[in-house]
Amino acid sequence: MSSTPRKRKAEASSSTNATSAKKKTTSTATAATVSNFFKPASQKEPEPTTWRLVSKSLLVGKYQPKGTVGIDVAAAGKVKIAGFDLDSTLISTLSGNKFAKDATDWKWWDPSVPTRLKSLQAEGYQLVIFTNQNGIPDPTNESVRLTAFKTKLAAIFKTLNIPGMLVYAATANDRFRKPRPGMWEELLDDLDCDGTVPERAAELKECYLVGDAAGREGDFSDTDRNWAINLKIGFHTPEEYFLSQAPKPMSHRFDPALYITPSTSSNGNESAFTPNPQSQEIILLCGSPGSGKSTFYRRHLLPHGYAHINQDTLKTKPRCLKVAREHLSAGKSIAIDNTNADIATRKLWIDLAGEFNAPIRCVYFVADEALCMHNAAVRAFGGTLVNPEGREMLPRIAFAGFKGRFVEPKVIEGFSEVSRVAFKWEGEEEERGVWSRFWT
Repeated sequence: MSSTPRKRKAEASSSTNATSAKKKTTSTATAATVSNFFKPASQKEPEPTTWRLVSKSLLVGKYQPKGTVGIDVAAAGKVKIAGFDLDSTLISTLSGNKFAKDATDWKWWDPSVPTRLKSLQAEGYQLVIFTNQNGIPDPTNESVRLTAFKTKLAAIFKTLNIPGMLVYAATANDRFRKPRPGMWEELLDDLDCDGTVPERAAELKECYLVGDAAGREGDFSDTDRNWAINLKIGFHTPEEYFLSQAPKPMSHRFDPALYITPSTSSNGNESAFTPNPQSQEIILLCGSPGSGKSTFYRRHLLPHGYAHINQDTLKTKPRCLKVAREHLSAGKSIAIDNTNADIATRKLWIDLAGEFNAPIRCVYFVADEALCMHNAAVRAFGGTLVNPEGREMLPRIAFAGFKGRFVEPKVIEGFSEVSRVAFKWEGEEEERGVWSRFWT
């Protein structure tokens, strides 16, 4: 690959060298490598695998031995990318353990893997490994785990000896993690074929991903298949691709399409709850993070002048109560946009309503954890179109914590009404296009 990336390379300037790994059964050392080891640093041949770091979390490696060239995508006139997941797709552990013990604990997933990959090189495909690597906690520091990963990949690359082969490893729960499109977008930018030229974008139909996370019975996930769906590229399981086995039934752990009705103008929430702008009141929103509370406020309460009380913005509960009192004293209605998971928390707002002799209604958002995590990921990574507040991705513990504290709200607590709102998508077509992708 000889094309030069156009942008974002300043932020990805961290480049290190990786060492070749030794297999347990066969040494890869040669007279040349031993000689190179004992040379002064200034005289050593450069290692064939080089590394750089993008946005402090995406680790990118490239195999390019001295004097070799890879696929020149720009010159080839066609974008042909063959992508592969790593673990349980290209390799498995030599020890038989679920997770590798060290950098040498690997073998080919099937003996046919190297031959098949080399044949793709001859067909003009750019070969890329796309892998989620949670086991590398901080790629900005050279930890034992990071070194082991680089060493393993250097050994894989050296065994294959396919010049220009790449690896993109997402190490954080951010926009690069599959099934989110960040790794693919970075690759296209690196290859100077990011789809800004219409004819190049059309050629992406010849690209595909091979991965084991397909949503089959026994699969730990469906992220590989969902990633390919998001990118509109082909998808194969390792069994189909390398062993020519028949496809097995697949299912989605979470399918956004189930929450989108043919008409996107409304989700029916208006019938479940009606604002009362003619009279001062308190609306308490109750539900998990990501259940749709803030969107509901923006669509149904903000237009009627309800003041927004949110602890993410105001930071502390006492501050929320103070601001709420100020609005109520000024005669305004307020909406309490927090999780309000337990009776004790809700009682603070019920007591405040009593102070001002104002009715308080509860809107309870019914949504399972998978949906809430999807919403949170869309909000964090879907851009300003769906995230006007600029919120970041929540950790999984935020959803588990809510579940552990939650007690369903009841009228007997002191509410004049409790409305249950089951989530359905509502929004414009452009927003729908973002929300309906797979994000978790």
